[in-house]
Amino acid sequence: MLRFTKDHEWIRLDGDVATVGITDHAQEALGDVVFVDLPEAGREVTEGEAVAVVESVKAASDVYAPVAGRVLEANAKLAEEPALVNSAATTDGWFFKIAGVNAASVEALMDEAAYAAFLETI
Repeated sequence: MLRFTKDHEWIRLDGDVATVGITDHAQEALGDVVFVDLPEAGREVTEGEAVAVVESVKAASDVYAPVAGRVLEANAKLAEEPALVNSAATTDGWFFKIAGVNAASVEALMDEAAYAAFLETI
């Protein structure tokens, strides 16, 4: 099950490991993604911290950690194929995984219906 932030990140929890990426809405707003700057494995991150950068032909945007934890891995595929963010935003286009995640922090984020309602307000 995906959860969402107001900054347009999605998060999927598997045990205490969370996979993080940007939403379809975010990738559509950015346009063609041309570069992604990803975090190093082992980095401790706090909720709301800018952890990665996504650059498109239109703009560069920060990608924030939806929850606190330790970066387990970054998606190396994005270095060679940043367009995966556009073609598979919520699957193969993930940015990084965070370990040691508190499940309650993820549950507190918006579900799909709440995110859809949020999008209607912006």
